Amino acid sequence: MLQVKIFIAVLLMAGAGGAYLYVKGLKSDLAVSEANNLVLEQSITQQKAVIAQQKQDFDKIIKANEETQVLNQKLNNDLKTLDDKFNKTNASGKKRDMGDLAIARSGTIEKIINKASGNATRCVEIATGAPLTEKEENATKKSEVNPECTSIANPNYVPY
Repeated sequence: MLQVKIFIAVLLMAGAGGAYLYVKGLKSDLAVSEANNLVLEQSITQQKAVIAQQKQDFDKIIKANEETQVLNQKLNNDLKTLDDKFNKTNASGKKRDMGDLAIARSGTIEKIINKASGNATRCVEIATGAPLTEKEENATKKSEVNPECTSIANPNYVPY
């Protein structure tokens, strides 16, 4: 009987020792899992920040694209207006011949072309990012505006 009691005592001690080692292993596994969880939470926070930044960048790109499209439309309208100026038809339905006109009125045509070239150069400057002058911003009369690109050079001008 004593041997049975010793056997049961050894068995209980072995069970307690095994349980102790098992719990110790669980604690170390739990510590590793908590460390992994902390790393995952930090990476999630970083990814959320990156996603938020990407959304802001995307919104800026969309806004810049819309502004570019508006500017492009204005420039196309100005180009059409300019094209219409050079391709006018007279009362008989014949298109204007700039060559004949330049020969007949060379001094006048030279002044007109020089002024228009200066205006067109300013239009290119504005279209590529040059700031408007105070005179350009405040132009309200037809004589004060840049007729080559009124929509971008004179934003406050409203034709009548």
